Amino acid sequence: MQFDDHADLDTSEVKDVRGSRIPGGRATVGGGLVGIIALIMGLLFGVGPEQLGLSSGDEEPAPAASSLSQVQQACRTGRDANAREDCRLVAVVNSTQDFWRQEFARRRGQYAPASTVFFGGRVNTACGAATAAVGPFYCPADRQVYLDLGFFDELRTKFGASGGPFAQAYVVAHEYGHHIQNQLGTLQRAQDGQQGADSNAVRVELQADCYAGVWAHNATRTPDESTGRPLITNLTDEDITDGLDAAAAVGDDRIQERLQGRVTPESWTHGSAEQRQQWFYQGYRTGDMARCNTFR
Repeated sequence: MQFDDHADLDTSEVKDVRGSRIPGGRATVGGGLVGIIALIMGLLFGVGPEQLGLSSGDEEPAPAASSLSQVQQACRTGRDANAREDCRLVAVVNSTQDFWRQEFARRRGQYAPASTVFFGGRVNTACGAATAAVGPFYCPADRQVYLDLGFFDELRTKFGASGGPFAQAYVVAHEYGHHIQNQLGTLQRAQDGQQGADSNAVRVELQADCYAGVWAHNATRTPDESTGRPLITNLTDEDITDGLDAAAAVGDDRIQERLQGRVTPESWTHGSAEQRQQWFYQGYRTGDMARCNTFR
């Protein structure tokens, strides 16, 4: 994955609170097995920790990004995105939102932008307090995506993904898929408390995977506002393979097999590795969000 060296990055779309002291009550998610289970429940789930029962009950909103935040200082151009992980994620956020903004305009709708919060260790949100153990998540109450960048190491070491820059991009694009669902009113279907291979929770997750693929299909042809040229200049077959590998790594069957030695589809919340790959590739192959109807 390559970015246009001369493109300007919009760091206003990212709040970098890494290293900040987060006020509020003690989060209830810890390390070890509890943390792993919380991570599995929260991973790319599309709802905040309050809905997962992980809130401390004493939450405060996430603090605003400091004027001295790392991304504001270091992430100015596409050249920075090609050199630094956090700047690369800023660029992915920019590209994802550029695409959905233009897609909604094409469909005569108005896209409501969502910020991404980079945090370290723990964070308070409008959906409750969370630690890094919850994994990346989207909070519909404040319309923000939350990322602890250390998760991407977990994706390789605990979940067996091959990693790579586009595996990270897939995670970000999936979370913005939940933001699209929230804007369109479909995200709430996952809030019925049901689990299982045919549940709405699984269908919502697979649709977010498909939306991530739709963005990937269009990423190298979506013009950046600062240059009129695509911010992402090149995606290779290897990049897409990394994305497919990351999607498979967080399939319910893979995680259950690793943790409990058996697969129980009646408790699925995200879909199988094969399904997650299938729907990401469906979006990537067609580039059409209308082909992402997982509820049909």
